Amino acid sequence: MISEPSDTYDAIVIGAGPAGLTAATYLGRFYRKALVLDGGSSRASWIPESHNTPGFPQGVGGEALLARLREQADRYGAERRGGRARSLVRGADGFVLAFEGEDAADQDLGAPITVRAPFVLLATGVVDRLPALEGVEDAIRAARVRLCPICDAYEATGQRIAVLGDSEHGAREAAFLTTYSPEVTLLDLRPDAPTEGDGVFARLPARLTDIALGPDAVTVAAGDARRVFDCLYLALGFDSQQDIARQAGAALDEDGRLVVSAHQQTSVNGLYAAGDVVRGLNQIAVATAEAAIAATDIHNRLRAREGNSTASSAQ
Repeated sequence: MISEPSDTYDAIVIGAGPAGLTAATYLGRFYRKALVLDGGSSRASWIPESHNTPGFPQGVGGEALLARLREQADRYGAERRGGRARSLVRGADGFVLAFEGEDAADQDLGAPITVRAPFVLLATGVVDRLPALEGVEDAIRAARVRLCPICDAYEATGQRIAVLGDSEHGAREAAFLTTYSPEVTLLDLRPDAPTEGDGVFARLPARLTDIALGPDAVTVAAGDARRVFDCLYLALGFDSQQDIARQAGAALDEDGRLVVSAHQQTSVNGLYAAGDVVRGLNQIAVATAEAAIAATDIHNRLRAREGNSTASSAQ
C-alpha cells in the first residue's frame, strides 16, 4: 500500500528505476518514511529481455522487472509521486527539494511542490544518445538495435554485428564484441574516419543517411554495394543526469559521474547516489547493490540521530 502524501520524510529518492526502487524497498523495510520521485520512463524500460539479471534465468523484460520492483517498494510503504526535480538545496536540517508534480492532485496546486528530508538518494541515471534514424526506438525494443554489449552480446553470438560510433569509444566496443562474433564492423561517423580496422574488426566510414533499420536486418549503403547486419550496437555515449547534484555542490569525476564514498555518499553530507549516475558499468545488478548500500547507511545514520535526540531529551 502507498503511504499518504507528506512534506517531510526520512529520505527522498530521486529516480524510479532499479536503483531508486530498490532503495525504497530497503528504506520501507527499515520502517523509514521515504518518497520516491518518478521522473518518467526508466532506461531499464528499453530492455526487450535481459538474461543477465540475477534470479531470472529465463530472462525478464525491462517493463516487467520495473513492475515487480514497484510492487515490492509499494508493499513496504514507499510513497511514489510523478514529477521532475527542479532544485535541491542543502540547509541546516537537511535538504529541500522542489519538483513539478505530474500527478493530477499535484498539477492542481500549480506552483512547484516542496518536500524536505535529512537525506537524499540520487538514482537519476543516464540518457542514451540516439541517432536520428527512422524507427530507432522500435528497433531497440525489438533488439534489432542494442545499447549494452555487457548486457546482451551473448544473445548476438555468431551474428553479423555493426557498431555505430563517432569516437574511439566505438572502436573499443567493436573490439569487445569480437568475443562473440568474427563478423564485427565499426560504422564510423567521423569525417576523417580511418578505412581499415585494427586486425580484429572491420571499419567502414558511414553516414546516418546510409543506414536503414528493417524488421529483420540493418542495411548500410557502401558505395554501389549494400552491407547487411543482424543487429546494430550504438556506441554514441550518453548524458549523465546530474544537474540536481551539481546544484547541491556534489563533486564529479573527469567523466561527469558523481564521486561517492564506500557507502555511496557524494561529496555533500547527506546526499547519496546509486546506479548509472555514479559509474560507467551500467548494470542493474550494480545499481541495486549500490542502492542497498546507500539505503542501509541512511538508516544507520538516522538511528544515530535518533539516539542522540533521545540522549539529549533525557539530560
